[in-house]
Amino acid sequence: MSAPLWRRMAYRIYRNPFVLFGLGPIYAFLLSNRFNRKGARLKERMNTYTTNISIVALAGLLCWAIGWESFLLVQGPIFFISGSIGIWLFYVQHTFEDSYFEENEDWDYVKAAVEGSSFYKLPKLLQWLTGNIGYHHVHHLSPSVPNYKLEAVHNNTLPLQNVPTITLATSLRSLQFRLWDEQSKKFVMYRDLKSFSKERVSKAQS
Repeated sequence: MSAPLWRRMAYRIYRNPFVLFGLGPIYAFLLSNRFNRKGARLKERMNTYTTNISIVALAGLLCWAIGWESFLLVQGPIFFISGSIGIWLFYVQHTFEDSYFEENEDWDYVKAAVEGSSFYKLPKLLQWLTGNIGYHHVHHLSPSVPNYKLEAVHNNTLPLQNVPTITLATSLRSLQFRLWDEQSKKFVMYRDLKSFSKERVSKAQS
C-alpha cells in the first residue's frame, strides 16, 4: 500500500494472468538467463555466450532449411504452450494460501523447502509428462535427487506426508492470490486489502 502508484500499477499488470502466462514465455525465453550476472566467472560467462550463439545458429539453420514461416508455425506454438505450462507449474507450486515467507533473520531452509513449495498431486499421466515436477518440495529440500527418484523420496519420508498439497482443481485458486500479507502469513486477494486496512486501523485506535 505504501508503494508509489506507478509501481502498484506495474505490479497489477505483471500479475494479470494474461500478461503472466501470455507474455511470460517470451520474457523467459528472450531475457531470462540470456545475460550474465554482474561478477560472473569466466566459465559462467562462456556458458551463457555458447548457449545463446547455439540457439541463434540452430534457429538460423532451420529457417534457411525450411523457411522462416514454417519454422515459426512449428516452433511458435510449441514455445508458447510449453512456456505457459512451465510458468503455470512454478507459479502454482509457490503461490498457495499458506505458503512460507520469512525475513532473512527468521528464514529456515527446511521450512522454506517443504512449506514454501507445494506437492502438486497430478494424475499419473500428467505426472509422467511433467517429469515429476509436482514433487517440487523434494527438489527444494535436496536438489541432487534426480527427477525419477522424487516420488520415492516423498513416499518413503514420513515428515513429507504432511506437506502442503494442491490438486488440479485446488490449484486454480492460486489465480486469486495477488499479495503476501506479512501479518496473517497468507496470500490474499486485492479485494482483501480494504478490509485488512480497516481492521488494522481500528486495532491501532483501540
